Amino acid sequence: MKGLRGVIGRVRGWRRGWHERSKLQRIDLYTRVTLCSLVWLFLLTWGLLPLGTVFDRGAWAVAIGAALLAVNVAQSVLSNVNVRPAFDQYRGAEPFPRRRLRLPAVLLVVLSGLLIALMAVNGLDDRALPVMAMDVPIAFGIPYALLVPARKFLLHAAAYITAFVALLAAFGGTGTPLLATALTMALSTVLVISSVRPSGWSLSVMWQAEEARDMQARLAVAEERLRFGRDMHDVLGRNLSVIALKSELAVELAQRGNPAAVDQMVEVQRIARASQQEVRDVVRGYREADLPTELMGARGVLQAAGISVTVEGADGPAGIGAPAAVQAALGWVVRETATNVLRHGDPTHCSIRLARTRDAVVLEVENDGADATDPLGGGDDGGGSGLAGLRERLGALGGTLTAGPAGDDLFRVTATVPLTASRPDPGGRAAPADTSSPDASSPLPEER
Repeated sequence: MKGLRGVIGRVRGWRRGWHERSKLQRIDLYTRVTLCSLVWLFLLTWGLLPLGTVFDRGAWAVAIGAALLAVNVAQSVLSNVNVRPAFDQYRGAEPFPRRRLRLPAVLLVVLSGLLIALMAVNGLDDRALPVMAMDVPIAFGIPYALLVPARKFLLHAAAYITAFVALLAAFGGTGTPLLATALTMALSTVLVISSVRPSGWSLSVMWQAEEARDMQARLAVAEERLRFGRDMHDVLGRNLSVIALKSELAVELAQRGNPAAVDQMVEVQRIARASQQEVRDVVRGYREADLPTELMGARGVLQAAGISVTVEGADGPAGIGAPAAVQAALGWVVRETATNVLRHGDPTHCSIRLARTRDAVVLEVENDGADATDPLGGGDDGGGSGLAGLRERLGALGGTLTAGPAGDDLFRVTATVPLTASRPDPGGRAAPADTSSPDASSPLPEER
């Protein structure tokens, strides 16, 4: 029973590991596993089945056949070990240590010598030799095809086939078996390069596209920071210069005992308050959330992170038909929850649902892979202010926000905003939500 439970646990672990990978990581793993499996498939067919005839060919034939099989297994193991670093070098991620090719090259020479020796002691018939000769270079060739240019690989393969066939001829091979062996080895070379090189090229292109998306997101964040910095400079630069000049004037007037110094300081106070309001307006405009834009941005960022996303109701009356104030409030919820889906837990799927009742719009964001010790946003008890800021923002509109587990491994955030909600006055109660919630205020790409 314990053994069965252990097997079930390992299977669940493999399944969990598969779902935790992004789509690109799954394709990468699938490609490498496929190439590693091909090595063993060819070993069990072309490399093993022809050896069934050696048992009737004497003790030497059996001994050489056993040694040939053992060396072939060792070569296949090394091939599987070298596939991943070979892929990494092909796409430019990490160089392949050339010393790791020394032992496979030696084993290839040993395999070729054992096959020639087996043929020399009459351990194989003429039909089995070409089949086994196809299998001998495959385990070495699969990683090697990723490490050298295609032209160099074909030249090395041609030289190897020529030398192998020449040695066969020197040890008694003649006529049709030699020609068949040369043709089958050439076929195996074409099979290796036509299966390995396109796979490596496809993975390389996909990884480059993934890196380009990451760089694009970083550039977008940097550009937005520069834009915001320019806006702040335009707002504060002139007013701070005026404040400095009037303060100097007030100091001089005060030193002379001129009562006009009070008027100058009153003017400084007025300009400072006006500057404060202008900064709030800039920040509020910078942080303004638009529901369609936030939905599209959340979908793109989550999918780029390997999380599948479904959005329901965005094109209906609950989405584009809702009042502007309601859409802005729900846009904030989408931004904050999508950000925290990336930051908390280990999700593979996120669903966003918009529904409209008679007097309100309801938004539900649900994801799997939730971390029970640090629920989405960590707002109330975890020290964060994301959910607290959202509750304050929605509360100013008469809305509500609930968040909590929704079953095994699921977490759900539900926001309800009445249709009668109007955009709060800039100086009203909603204003603190703009500045008191660092988590909620940061743009989604920067959180990522």
